[in-house]
Amino acid sequence: MQFSKGHGTENDFVLLPDPDGALELTPTRVTALCDRRRGLGADGVLRVVRWAALGSDDRAPEPEPGVEWFMDYRNADGSVAEMCGNGVRVFARYLAHSGLLPAPPHRDGFDLGTRGGVRHVGFDGDPSSGEVSVDMGPAAPGETSTASVGGRAFPGVSVDLGNPHLVCVTDAAIDGLDLTYPPGHDPALFPHGVNVEFVSPVDGRGEVIMRVHERGVGETRSCGTGTVAAVVAALRHAGRATGTVAVHTRGGRLRVTVDAATTTLHGPAVLVAHGELSRSWWDAAG
Repeated sequence: MQFSKGHGTENDFVLLPDPDGALELTPTRVTALCDRRRGLGADGVLRVVRWAALGSDDRAPEPEPGVEWFMDYRNADGSVAEMCGNGVRVFARYLAHSGLLPAPPHRDGFDLGTRGGVRHVGFDGDPSSGEVSVDMGPAAPGETSTASVGGRAFPGVSVDLGNPHLVCVTDAAIDGLDLTYPPGHDPALFPHGVNVEFVSPVDGRGEVIMRVHERGVGETRSCGTGTVAAVVAALRHAGRATGTVAVHTRGGRLRVTVDAATTTLHGPAVLVAHGELSRSWWDAAG
């Protein structure tokens, strides 16, 4: 069984090519793959499957005409997730690397299927090394709520990007927060869990700092959808509805553009390794 390993600003993934939807990707196998001691180690798994071959999946939308590939994303704990902005960029880089896109793949961009809807992806320059841009769709602040860390409550706002986020814009020392455990949140507002971002206000250079705790994973070095949610909330905190903001995560720098119609995430995507999984290991992990 083939695999690849990649990351987007150190938010890392195992990619499993499965164009015809033949793999039985169980939660226990996902957990084993993502384990950094007994597996390959990752924040999540990206199954590379043709949308038409996805099979029975009541959480996936029906295939759309002209969209061949579907990003079947799983969190490190084996749970299914709707969307991952860093994952989409790494997924797109893999498709280009593997020759699975029409040539040239960078001219007009292309569409990918996700459980959060279709996402339009483009390469900023060389498809093998340049930044990847993803149209993440419209996003707007929703209900206000709070997240709690170490007994301290942080006011926040919900932002839906196909998956749920609670963004807390704060002047607190973000580096000093203990995100070893999931921040407390309102289960009535987020019955299926939530990604929680802590973000500094937009500074004079148009930049923010962010840390994130992802549901089903823990604190990650970066989160693509979380980055977009963070910018939407930080712009609102600054009294603005649109703009371009640079986001410094622990894994690197990303940019987000918010306009009246949509949001766009720009950032790197790196393929680190390609290899083969042992069939005996796969069977034992099932």
